[in-house]
Amino acid sequence: MRKHRYESASRKAEPVRSRYRRYSPDERNVNTLYLCLRPGNIRGVFYAAEQIPDQQNKKKGIKKMYENLNTQKKTVKLAKMGMLVAISVVLVYLIHFPIFPAVPFLEYDPADIPIFIGTFAFGPLGGLAITVVTAVVQGTTVSAASGVYGILMHVIATGSFVLVAGIIYKRNKTRKGAVIALAAGSLTWIVAMFFANLIITPYFMGVPRAVVMDLMPFIVAFNAIKAGGNSLITFLLYKRISAFLHK
Repeated sequence: MRKHRYESASRKAEPVRSRYRRYSPDERNVNTLYLCLRPGNIRGVFYAAEQIPDQQNKKKGIKKMYENLNTQKKTVKLAKMGMLVAISVVLVYLIHFPIFPAVPFLEYDPADIPIFIGTFAFGPLGGLAITVVTAVVQGTTVSAASGVYGILMHVIATGSFVLVAGIIYKRNKTRKGAVIALAAGSLTWIVAMFFANLIITPYFMGVPRAVVMDLMPFIVAFNAIKAGGNSLITFLLYKRISAFLHK
């Protein structure tokens, strides 16, 4: 039988040396073109492309895997944030008592401790999200008597704290950074609630601003005790449970 002028492209090509590099059928990163020569006939030159796995499909698969992993991490993070919201609601339901008998409506509760811990674990925006959700849930369930006023004041007080404390701790995640963050957050809370009570309380409670000013020493002291006390407990607890929150 007469041989074809060109060898079959399906036949395995032998390695060929060029001036600058040696081409081999075993290369894997690109669709390599092999220069095949028929012995005794230099004009018998042709190119054959070796079929290898599509690298683009591999990259897409890896990208998809990382996307699924990120989605799983986000889901776990949301679940942990929801757990902190639930703990906060349970705490305000179980523990609440007045600090000053003269103003019994100013009640201490440890409900902000899970929110402070969530702020250190998930950052200022995560802490703010936990704050808003917790305030709404509390204001419509266990603290429904306070209504919109309670929700708004809760968001202002705790929200101002978590934004300041969260930003500071995010930049300096040390014991010293935690102390500075909690102290700055507490001070921000006190100042924010001073002005919030002057502006918002007369409108919602229907009392003159002068009455609010008469109660301001109790209000400032109450906010200092609540913010400071919850900050101290957060400082003592956070490192014990931070490993779980960061898993």
